[in-house]
Amino acid sequence: MRNRLALLALCGLAVLGVTAATAHAEPGENPRTGDTRHGPSEARDDFVVIGHRGASGYRPEHTLASYELAARMGADYIEPDLVTTKDGVLVARHEPEIGGTTDVARRPEFADRETTKIVDGQPVTGWFAEDFTLAELKTLRAVERIPGLRPNNTIYNGRFEVPTLQEVVDLSRRLSRELGRSIGLYIETKHPTYFAEQDLALEPALVQTLRRNGLNRPNADVYVQSFEVGNLRQLDRWLRVPLVQLIGGSGAPYDFVHSGDPRTYDDLLTREGLAEVATYADGLGPAKDRVIPREADGTLGEPSSLVTDAHRAGLVVHPWTFRAENEFLPTDLRSSGDPAAWGDIFAEYEAFLATGIDGVFADHPDIAVEATRALRD
Repeated sequence: MRNRLALLALCGLAVLGVTAATAHAEPGENPRTGDTRHGPSEARDDFVVIGHRGASGYRPEHTLASYELAARMGADYIEPDLVTTKDGVLVARHEPEIGGTTDVARRPEFADRETTKIVDGQPVTGWFAEDFTLAELKTLRAVERIPGLRPNNTIYNGRFEVPTLQEVVDLSRRLSRELGRSIGLYIETKHPTYFAEQDLALEPALVQTLRRNGLNRPNADVYVQSFEVGNLRQLDRWLRVPLVQLIGGSGAPYDFVHSGDPRTYDDLLTREGLAEVATYADGLGPAKDRVIPREADGTLGEPSSLVTDAHRAGLVVHPWTFRAENEFLPTDLRSSGDPAAWGDIFAEYEAFLATGIDGVFADHPDIAVEATRALRD
């Protein structure tokens, strides 16, 4: 597993801008120089822009329209979060609870489906994907999840279906042909312990879908990520694509909490923890404050050693999530007191690129592409 990314390169990984030099790069190395220290002005053939839930800064998230826009804006990968329907079909939603991302609450025929469930130890009230068949789910339409911050996106409310994973695969293939470059898939399994407890485990259906589409191979442009550890270890036995351990800004993997394991995300980021992660995963997806913490007043602080430590362990680093709105930016980069207005996200990108990260999750992929142009040209 630790060398799978090198195998990807050797097999001709078709990420945007890959050159022959990449074929001899070890995970975490600059493919041009072999140096693990990536300066902000160095060209990087392996740097990736991931359309976070598509181009979710411009369209309701996890819709085919959002994914397509991300690809057309230059994203290398589109990111579907996976949950499952009652009849075992994988669909793209941010959470199993779909009341905030679809119009289900306004559908009287489904009023009796509202319920309260325990998700990762916390009560959640709403409507849940796994209580709907695919046919029922397809009658719903997506809505903007954060309308207060993204009011322009609300004009698309009611226009787009909830897509299946297969539909996202088909879209990525069509766009790859049309755009003349690979549009990869960066797939997240959501709440795997929760779904396993309901006898609706996500992993078998994911593996089956990748195999059926010829994507369970080292040179497929596919990543699979999870905030939990156990399901990544399981997938490590089944998949030949790179796996990414997601790291929350605080807390612990829920499967650790569920099993009584006292370790936290902090423990996974120690030198010993990163070495263990590298036995089953190829990359790290940390909350971006793990890379550059914020000061007590909310301003951007000094970089941590995380990127250097992860590269030393052979892991690429793809932090999340870069967003243009003031609400999500450090206080010293905000343009005004309006949380929905855009601030100086280019300054934020500049600071993070200087740490040597290997990619970014972005709600506004066009801005990410522009900000990282010097690395990719």
